[in-house]
Amino acid sequence: MKNILFVASEGVPFIKTGGLADVVGSLPKCIDKEYFDVRVIIPRYTCMKPAMQEKCSYFHHFYMDFNWHEEYVGILQAEVEGIKYYLIDNEKYFGGFKPYSDNALFEIEKYAYFSKAALAILPVIGFRPDVIHCHDWQTGLIPVYLKERFAGDEFFRGIKSVMTIHNLKFQGKWDVKTVQSITGLPDYYFAPDKLEAYKDANLLKGGLVFADAITTVSNTYAEEIKTSFYGEGLDGLMNARSGDLRGIVNGIDYTDFNPETDPYIEKQYDAVNFRKEKIKNKRALQKELGLNQDDKAMMIGIVSRLTDQKGLDLIAYVMDELCQDNVQIVVLGTGEERYENMFRHFAWKYSGKVSANIYYSEELSHKIYAACDAFLMPSLFEPCGLSQLMSLRYGTVPIVRETGGLKDTVEPYNEYESKGTGFSFTNYNAHEMLDAIRYAEKIYYDKKREWNKIIDRAMAVDFSWHVSALKYQEMYDWLIG
Repeated sequence: MKNILFVASEGVPFIKTGGLADVVGSLPKCIDKEYFDVRVIIPRYTCMKPAMQEKCSYFHHFYMDFNWHEEYVGILQAEVEGIKYYLIDNEKYFGGFKPYSDNALFEIEKYAYFSKAALAILPVIGFRPDVIHCHDWQTGLIPVYLKERFAGDEFFRGIKSVMTIHNLKFQGKWDVKTVQSITGLPDYYFAPDKLEAYKDANLLKGGLVFADAITTVSNTYAEEIKTSFYGEGLDGLMNARSGDLRGIVNGIDYTDFNPETDPYIEKQYDAVNFRKEKIKNKRALQKELGLNQDDKAMMIGIVSRLTDQKGLDLIAYVMDELCQDNVQIVVLGTGEERYENMFRHFAWKYSGKVSANIYYSEELSHKIYAACDAFLMPSLFEPCGLSQLMSLRYGTVPIVRETGGLKDTVEPYNEYESKGTGFSFTNYNAHEMLDAIRYAEKIYYDKKREWNKIIDRAMAVDFSWHVSALKYQEMYDWLIG
C-alpha cells in the first residue's frame, strides 16, 4: 500500500471558494483504494458550515515553534465518502467570516504556519506518506521544509513531494526579511535559485524549486507557462524544470454533473433523448428569467467570475453587435464592478434577450448548463477551466478561445470531416470571437442535424475524474519508484 497525502487550503465538502476545492474533494475519491491510501489535510476554518463542523472530532493538540514563539496546533479528524481528513485548528489563523483575507502579509504568515503544521502533525496522526501532494502557493513551503528542518528526522526521510499549479498568477510574495523571520529558514534558502524572485521572497517558487515533481491542470497550460506571456515571471524556472513538469487535465464529478439525474433542472435528459427533452429546460429558464419565450432563439450561457482573465473585455466590446442577432444571453456570476454593470446595462437595454444574474447560485448554474444551446468562454488564459467540461456533459456546445485547458478539452468543429465538440478561435480579439459565435449560429440555424451531431460527440467525451486519476497514479508510482 502506498500512502499519498493531499495538503491544500480548501477542499469540498468542507470549504470552497473555487476549482481547487473541487479537485481536492474529487480526486482522492477516484484514486484506486487497493493500491493507495489517500488522506487530506486542510485548515479548519471557523466559517465552515455547521453541518461540516459537526463531522469533525478532536484528535490531539500540541504546541509548535513558529514565528519566534510556541503556537497552538489542534488536530481534528473526519471521514467523508471513505476519505480520511485531518483539519488543523488554530483560531488566530483560521477564524473569521471567510477563508482568505485581503491582508497579504497575514495570508503568508497563516499558510507558512499551515505548511509547517501539516508536516508536524504526521508523526502524531501516525501516517507517513510516500508522496505529499501540495496545491498552489499556500502549500509552497512544504517541499522546502521537507528538505530543510524535517530532513534530519528519520520519519521524514525519503518522502517525495509534488507541487500542483492551479493558477500561476497567485504566488505568495513578500519581502525577504519578513518572510525569513516568519519561516525561520536560513539565508541559504533566499537566493535567486531558491525562494527569492525579483528581490522578494516567493512561496510558490520555493515549492516549485524543491518539489520532486510539478504538475499543472492541462497539457497546453504546462507548455504556455514556459513562455513570458503566461509564465508570470517564473517562465525561466518552468523551462529549467520542464523535465519534471507534466500537465494533467482536471475532471469533474460525473455524479454531481449529470443531466440524467440532476435534481436542479426542469427536465432530466440523456444522450439519447436530448433532442426532445433538453428544450424543456430552455423554456423553463426563459420563463424563470423573464426572457422571450422563443424555442428557436439560440441561447448562450456565461457562468463565470466577471474578470479580465475570463475574456469579458472581448464580450463588452461586441455585446451591442451580438445583441442584433437572434440570440439570448444568460449571465451568472460576480466580479469586477464594470463588468457587473455592463451586463446589467445590456439586460436593461435588451430586456427579453439578455438576463444578468449578478450573484452566484449552484442551482441556477446547473439550469444554465442544461438549458442553453451554447456556452461562451473566451478566456485570456485558463489553466484548466471546468465550465466547458460541465457544458460538454450537458450537451451545451462550448465556444472557447484556444488557450490552456480550453484548447485541450474542446475539439473545434470541422464541417468537412464532421468532427468536433465545440467552436474555438485563436487570437485574443473581439471580432474573431464574434466570428466564432456567428459560425456557431449558422450551424445552429441552418444545419440542425450537424448541430445535433456536435452534441452527440460532446456528450460522449469522458472528462470524469477517473481518467485523470489514472495519470496521477502513474506519477505517484514513478516518484515512489
